[in-house]
Amino acid sequence: MTDNETGNPATDPRVEQSVEMTQTVTVDAETEDFAQQIADQVESFLVALQAISREEEGGRAISLLLLELSQILLAGARLGAQADFTPDQEYQPDVGPDPDLDTMRHRLARILGPVDTYTFNFDPYDPELVTSQLSDDLTAVANEVANGLRHYRAGNVNEALWWWQFSYVSSWGNSASASLRACQSIVAHDRLDADFDADSDQVAVAEEILAVEGVDVLLPEVEMPHEDGLTPR
Repeated sequence: MTDNETGNPATDPRVEQSVEMTQTVTVDAETEDFAQQIADQVESFLVALQAISREEEGGRAISLLLLELSQILLAGARLGAQADFTPDQEYQPDVGPDPDLDTMRHRLARILGPVDTYTFNFDPYDPELVTSQLSDDLTAVANEVANGLRHYRAGNVNEALWWWQFSYVSSWGNSASASLRACQSIVAHDRLDADFDADSDQVAVAEEILAVEGVDVLLPEVEMPHEDGLTPR
């Protein structure tokens, strides 16, 4: 079982171990089509996140993160709206080690710089402020959805759907939502503080905290190259 430092949920209700498929599981066409759509959204997010981590301009990176987080959260919302999926096996099939995303995490931390660390309310019904890093949370989301994609690519459709749904509800949905709010806050401060006729000291403090200039909220078209290591061999 992977621990918290990897970004995966702290607990899996089943013990993860390698088992062989003993029978062929039939998946109906509607479920297969839904799984394909989620897999496409997940793969697009993973490829885009790698490309964003190579951006040289922080403002452009924030704009693209705003878009990509919105898209992956749409996939999560679709999963959350479905009835509970049931895996085919008692134990989670082994689909190999997690991808090495540490390099991407460091690149994101460098790009985000002074806005990497942020504070959010973990549970609005049990208020508690939590301090985290955008680079860590984005990498954790990528790590978790990539696990489901490896199951899907291996032909374990029900397992992939179960994992995506379970991890969305238990972990990456919250991390992605908090990251989205942080990115939206950066854009809002950059746009509103620049035009707001308020006390100059308040504006100066906001600029010092953000240290981000010229955030372009227009989302430029960019062709995202594929990145090795995110999909199973």
